[in-house]
This record gives sequence, C-alpha cells and structure tokens, in this order.
Amino acid sequence: MHRRDFLSSGLALSATAATGAVMPPSQTPATREFYELRRYHLSNGPQPALAEAFFTKALIPALNRLGLAPVGAFRLDVGPETPSFYLLIPGPSAETVITADLRLANDQEFLAAAHPFWAAPATAPPFLRVESSLLLAFEGWPKLIPPKQGTTGKRLFQLRTYESPSPAAHIRKVEMFNHGEFDIFAKSGFGQVFYGDTLIGAHLPNLTYLLVFNDQADLDACWNRFRTDPAWARLSHDPRYSYEEIVSNITNLILSPLPCSQI
Repeated sequence: MHRRDFLSSGLALSATAATGAVMPPSQTPATREFYELRRYHLSNGPQPALAEAFFTKALIPALNRLGLAPVGAFRLDVGPETPSFYLLIPGPSAETVITADLRLANDQEFLAAAHPFWAAPATAPPFLRVESSLLLAFEGWPKLIPPKQGTTGKRLFQLRTYESPSPAAHIRKVEMFNHGEFDIFAKSGFGQVFYGDTLIGAHLPNLTYLLVFNDQADLDACWNRFRTDPAWARLSHDPRYSYEEIVSNITNLILSPLPCSQI
C-alpha cells in the first residue's frame, strides 16, 4: 500500500471510530472539511509582531495559493499562557492540510516573504513552541461558515474544547450537537463558525468549536438564552446523555481576530 493510501485509509478509520458508526457514502470524510488548529506560544517583545507579519505577508497568502481558505488568525485575549496566536487552517482533505508545510518549503515566493520568521536564528527564535491538532468537521456541520461581513463593534470569538472521560462518552457528546444542539445555538443567536472532532492532538478524546459574537454583552445574552431554552433542557436531560457525565473538562478561550484573519 502506498503511503498516501495508507494515510487516507487510516484517517478514514479514525473518523469512523470518532462518530461511532459506519458512515454512508454521503457522509464519508471526503464530504467534510479537515482543520489544522495551531497555537503559537510567544513571549513578550518582538515575537508577536514578527509572527503577525509572517502570517500577513507570507503564510496566509501561501496557504491560499495551496487552496486552503479562509484562514483564521486570532490573538488570545482571555486564557492561559499569553501572548499566543491561533491559526485555523481548513482544507478539503487531511493530506492537503497536513502536508502544507512540506509544500511551502518548495514555494520560493513564500520563502522570500517568510525569511525573517522562517529562518530566524536560534539566538532570536520567532516563537517559544507551536502546538497543532488535526480535526474533522462534524457530520451536521461539514463546512466552516465565516461570520457575515459588516459585524458591528469589536468582533469576539469563543473557542471551546470539550474533553470526555471515555470514547463512548465523547461519541455521545458529538451526537448531541448533531441531534439538536446546533439548532438551539442558532435560535439563541450564536454565530457558529466550525465544529471539529479531534483526530490527532492532545487530551483526547475531545471536540472543539468556534463561536462569534459582536461583543461580551452579546456573548452573555446568547448563553443566557441557550441555558433557559426548553429544548436544551430536554436534550440535556435525555437519559442517553444525562445518566453520567459525558464531558470531563471544558477549555474556554476568548479570541480576537488579527487584521490578516480571513474569518
């Protein structure tokens, strides 16, 4: 078996395991986006400006040339270990996403623009470390939906990760979204950007999703409507989801878009 075929088949099996069922042809991973979610851990000083220039002038344009778009670029405003930047890179296949850096290494236009960051000396590193996860879009939300243009005020994003105590509990939590939680979010006024099941990354099993709001007041109002919605009460008290805890830890981050962000 060729390496490419092995990679594709292995990820398809992982995706099937994550959803807990054999997917019909209309719901195979090929119809759902893959995402790389990167976190750049930075130190105060020149690193944030260097990273932002790298995203703006080199990385995002080059990723777009590879067909990876729209790319989200965000500053962590509320959460541990700041300063940090996040990148959300969508693509039509796992191979397209995870081989992007290898292809960029042969892109002379990218290398020229990226040189201050890409080839920074060890005495002045451009970042502290980079963490990366590979995610597969949920069956019920197969494509990233960018926020509508013209949002007023300071746009605010909420990046939430739900860890589960077991694979079975994780499958049930994903199922909750596919069986009604999306609709409750929409009715409550949330801007929903993407939902992803983590295939490769830390703290597995987990899922991650991204919401967008006009400001903090909008965020608080949406969550208040969500918590008091009778549909949420029914779903959350369904015996399939409530007989034990299916989420063991929630990470909740507040992000703001960098000027170069396409989301």
